Amino acid sequence: MTFCDRCGEAAARGDHAACERARALEPPRYCAECRRRMKVQVVPTGWTATCVEHGTRAS
Repeated sequence: MTFCDRCGEAAARGDHAACERARALEPPRYCAECRRRMKVQVVPTGWTATCVEHGTRAS
């Protein structure tokens, strides 16, 4: 199962159009693979989001 990386809910459930629009401007908050809350760091040049299970994603 995959999850929305903004709200943490199951990607197959509900409408995530608002999440997709918001993600154009902000980093992910939840891991899309395991739904854990990620550690997010925002810097002027981009962002990094780290899941303890699945590693780091960056802009």
